[in-house]
Amino acid sequence: MAMSAHGATRQAIISAAERLFAAHGIDGVSLREINRSAGQSNTGAVQYHFGDRHGLVLALIAKHRRTTEPRRHALLDHYEDAGVDDVRMLATALVAPAAAKLNDSDGGREYLQISAEFYTRANRTTPLPERGPTDSIARWHKLLDPLVPDEERVMLHTRFPAIRFAFVELARRAGGETREDDRLFVSHLTDLVAALLSSTPSRWTRRLLDQRVNTAGA
Repeated sequence: MAMSAHGATRQAIISAAERLFAAHGIDGVSLREINRSAGQSNTGAVQYHFGDRHGLVLALIAKHRRTTEPRRHALLDHYEDAGVDDVRMLATALVAPAAAKLNDSDGGREYLQISAEFYTRANRTTPLPERGPTDSIARWHKLLDPLVPDEERVMLHTRFPAIRFAFVELARRAGGETREDDRLFVSHLTDLVAALLSSTPSRWTRRLLDQRVNTAGA
């Protein structure tokens, strides 16, 4: 089935945004430049199709989630079918679907760089994409809960630095030269993420946690 003119324009704009955002940063390129790179004579094409810069970024992320979501769900299905507690299997479910984008010629490497910037911004003024109950990351969190210390789940939230680390490292890899084989990199990254997820608080950290709990309860 042939793509409609509307769909072709949206795809052209997203492809242009992938290239330019990855090269210059999400805020480092004007919407006019994206229009021009996408071959659009209408200077308001981005606004017409996506509303604003944030809407364009969300559409770009949604494009790639159409492949990462089913891949992660398949790995989580395998984890549940295995019936064993295995943090590394869950680390694989986090890392592998995104790592597959290193070999995606349709903007995959650019997506890794853009999503890492988007999700790790220190001063966030725009909302994150909505995640429903069937979202793969929500499912991943639920499966991880029984395997982590109570302190991690309630106060330390180690999984969030683990997620940021994974995606920043994938973005760094995506921004470099294309490699013939990323398997060693991905396996080692998965090991490191599993180690972060398996970490337990040191006695120094526990002491500080106790102080905070005691202060809050005073």
